[in-house]
Amino acid sequence: MKCLRFLRRGFLSMLPSKRSAGADGGQPKRPKLGESPPAASNGTRNGAPPEIDEDLHSRQLAVYGRETMRRLFASDVLVSGLDGLGAEIAKNLALAGVKSVTIHDVKNVDIWDLSGNFFLSEQDIGNNRALACVSKLQELNNAVLVSALTDELTTEHLSKFQVVVFTDISFDNAYEFDDYCHSHQPPISFIKAQVCGLFGSVFCDFGPEFTVLDVDGEDPHTGIIASISNDSPAMVSCVDDERLEFQDGDLVVFSEVQGMAELNDGRPRKVKNARPFSFSIEEDTSSYGAYTKGGIVTQVKEPKILHFKALRDAMRNPGDFLLSDFSKFERSPVLHLAFQALDNFRKEHGRYPTAGCEQDAQSFLKFAADINEASIDSKLDEIDEKLLRHFASGSRAVLNPMAAMFGGIVGQEVVKACSGKFHPLYQFFYFDSVESLPVEPLEPSDLKPENSRYDAQISVFGAKLQKKLEQSKIFMVGSGALGCEFLKNLALMGVSCSSKGKLTITDDDVIEKSNLSRQFLFRDWNIGQAKSTVAAAAASAINPSLQIDALQNRACPDTENVFHDTFWDGLDVVINALDNVNARMYMDMRCLYFQKPLLESGTLGAKCNTQMVIPHLTENYGASRDPPEKQAPMCTVHSFPHNIDHCLTWARSEFEGLLEKIPNEVNSFLSNPAQYAAAMRKAGDAQARELLERVSECLAKERCNTFEDCITWARLRFEDYFSNCVKQLTFTFPEDASTSTGTPFWSAPKRFPRPLHFSATDSSHIHFIMSASILRAESFGIAIPDWAKNASKLADAVNKVAVPEFKPRKGVNIVTDEKATNLSSASVDDVAVIDDLLSKLEEYAKNLPPGFQMKPIQFEKDDDTNFHMDLISGFANMRARNYSIPEVDKLKAKFIAGRIIPAVATSTAMATGLVCLELYKVIAGEHPIEDYRNTFANLALPLFSMAEPVPAKVMKHQDLSWTVWDRWSIKGDLTVAELLQWFSDKGLSAYSMSCGTSLLYNSMFARHKERLQKKVVDVAREVAKVEIPEYRRHIDIVVACEDDDGNDIDIPLVSVYFRESASGTRL
Repeated sequence: MKCLRFLRRGFLSMLPSKRSAGADGGQPKRPKLGESPPAASNGTRNGAPPEIDEDLHSRQLAVYGRETMRRLFASDVLVSGLDGLGAEIAKNLALAGVKSVTIHDVKNVDIWDLSGNFFLSEQDIGNNRALACVSKLQELNNAVLVSALTDELTTEHLSKFQVVVFTDISFDNAYEFDDYCHSHQPPISFIKAQVCGLFGSVFCDFGPEFTVLDVDGEDPHTGIIASISNDSPAMVSCVDDERLEFQDGDLVVFSEVQGMAELNDGRPRKVKNARPFSFSIEEDTSSYGAYTKGGIVTQVKEPKILHFKALRDAMRNPGDFLLSDFSKFERSPVLHLAFQALDNFRKEHGRYPTAGCEQDAQSFLKFAADINEASIDSKLDEIDEKLLRHFASGSRAVLNPMAAMFGGIVGQEVVKACSGKFHPLYQFFYFDSVESLPVEPLEPSDLKPENSRYDAQISVFGAKLQKKLEQSKIFMVGSGALGCEFLKNLALMGVSCSSKGKLTITDDDVIEKSNLSRQFLFRDWNIGQAKSTVAAAAASAINPSLQIDALQNRACPDTENVFHDTFWDGLDVVINALDNVNARMYMDMRCLYFQKPLLESGTLGAKCNTQMVIPHLTENYGASRDPPEKQAPMCTVHSFPHNIDHCLTWARSEFEGLLEKIPNEVNSFLSNPAQYAAAMRKAGDAQARELLERVSECLAKERCNTFEDCITWARLRFEDYFSNCVKQLTFTFPEDASTSTGTPFWSAPKRFPRPLHFSATDSSHIHFIMSASILRAESFGIAIPDWAKNASKLADAVNKVAVPEFKPRKGVNIVTDEKATNLSSASVDDVAVIDDLLSKLEEYAKNLPPGFQMKPIQFEKDDDTNFHMDLISGFANMRARNYSIPEVDKLKAKFIAGRIIPAVATSTAMATGLVCLELYKVIAGEHPIEDYRNTFANLALPLFSMAEPVPAKVMKHQDLSWTVWDRWSIKGDLTVAELLQWFSDKGLSAYSMSCGTSLLYNSMFARHKERLQKKVVDVAREVAKVEIPEYRRHIDIVVACEDDDGNDIDIPLVSVYFRESASGTRL
């Protein structure tokens, strides 16, 4: 019954609530003509910079940074036209956190709006579109002021906004408003966007002179210098630790260069002849000092000035169009013409062309021809009439996938206009997805409206495909950011919305505060609840006909009893909404096995990608993989860091070792000393010895009984980490040390460290002690006094700690081998030491209170009150100070150490819109591979790259051919010998077969001959210990074969159907 209460709250989240009402409990007051909206409640006080809720916006901050977020918080935006596109744009802006969003519309809701605008329901039909949306939009972010305008717009309205967006406006009105915005001081950024069926357009005008502060949002590239020549031009060589990312023309600055100090003047210098590990600078260094060592070169990112044309001028001379699909190179000029023809048609007839109406099509074509004839500089030699007919027929429909895609694009352009972050779209972008139409031509009768919420979609795809969508059986894995967008899209499209359809979603995660800035189906009162359950309830509120089943199971081998063969056999499509590669690989494997289409997508900041995995047509997801991320060598992280990432990796490792791993080991020992001792003795190596040493220290000399003990522990840890270890390292390897080849030991990229001297007046030192002592007390179950968070009182306590003098020792082994996988030094007496340590542990345990257990602390990055990130950032910054590495603030430390994936709502919306355009093709069926599209997009640049998927690789042997999608199904309860003969009949010599990880048969082993007359399934049960459930009719065997010439042949998986009711195609 608990879940029903959660569901009810989820349904209510889609309805108006008092949380979004004005102070008097009614609707928020909307601005009157010429009146600016009230100030937003986003933290701005008395002109001070608005506060940023880092728990809520952490993923977005990782993309934009604080300064961009502050500019967003100060921006007022108008969105005019609350069709599906306007709703998507407004949603993305509310999630981004602009100061205010004013939504404007003079039209009332009709049934066609329910195909695109997820805020609306049948109860809203007849009401003003803006008023129907305002309270639900407000719920997405209470820090954003949301208001509605229902009057006809005038230029006087526009003066109150930094950005205005129009989704349903005539060109005459657009020219008037854009002229006003373009000449306004300061200019008002103007965006015109429109979705017409499977066609869309965007136009941006950010004024006569717009400054882009950061063109791509990427961190400046850097390099570690190895040498600089005294020459003209000077050659700069860098260490081969990582390839340089500089390009010719980039500006760079030098720092920390020794010898050639003239380059450390901070003056930008231009790169030329850029190569993977070297480049030249346009400078004569022949008279400079000779380079000796050191040096960092860093890219300088300069602002860029863009000069936008007003819409009136740009329509006549559009310049270069932003392309998305190079197979449609000539498409944009045709669509440029089509949107003008549509405007003329609407002006003439007062409506859109009717779907499938030949008379309207002819009228539309004539408008297009007349406009083309009147064009001077941009006249087309030939007009694609078939394309224009498709355009006209579906032009009234605002399809949800198109609205989602363009809502992401336009939402990102608004962020650019408000902040100067990322390169704006300059200036036109046109897109179409006519490949999404059914393969067979549609009759006009197929397109007739049925007075249903899907009429807009029916006008484009026909009633037959709509019925298929409603009856489809979908499995969606994940209910996070991608999942929320998908669920909204699927509900609006009518997917799985009949009694014969079913949408199964699963996600084992729960809602956290940081989810709310992107996962828009969730509200703050849902925190802690199951994502899938809440998301399913919210999706059902969008479309009550949705047949959805929400599960909390992780899709993995352990849940194949839930997602069993019968479940998979009944599916039409699988949609991934995942955030990790391992889960994607597993789902790819299952879709391959059951031959189900897999629609894959992912995002990273402003970037997104989609991949269509279609049985027997395309390669699978796992066919191509990104190279693994380069990991820093262990010795680099431990002793020779040269960037802040190394310091943070070390910091998190120390945090987990001190506060999670060692307490867990202590508890394991105390829970069962005999078993623990046996395990340590069995290991008997240096790592076991080192672990026991740390456990022993924790229960003996480092054991804490009072909070003062915790302060002492923290102070001594500071001394050990940031002073003693550095003194030992520089004693073992002095600054003038050389390697065995005679080269300086401390050559780049190594940085020579300096010990820190603790000071109670240094706030960063005291803050480290504070966080370390509080967490140490927590792990020992010690009460934390109120004064523990008072810096001055803590300093007084720290000054009382006696710190023993440290003297470096000779003969200390410090690992320098970059290939080393652990830092423990093996010893001939490890076993004896382990025995001695275990004996001591038994004695220490006798001094502990009865039932004593430590509290292991698991790292949690998203709680800023728990001191976890305080300690990790303290660890990292003190270490960075040792090595003269630039320090970072706690937020940046959280991004790196917490491995936070940067994310924004805009790229997520775009990705899901693109995937749903492909879903039309999959459900319709019969589409060739040429119709499908994989996409990579970067909204920051902006860049859109769409291409046909890679075909599945075809393998051949004699008259047989197969791909990765094939599975050879063999009917009959065969013996091993009969199976071998089956392959022999195909010209293949099967020499080995296995099931799971067990070898069932191999011709090299004489003892395997006795298995030849046994049933394959019996051998699997006997050797592989396979337990075959009653519902399973077959067993899968991996068979290794070779041809007559001894060449290995990679054949498909073999399924032996040993039960009589077996089904499947026999080869």
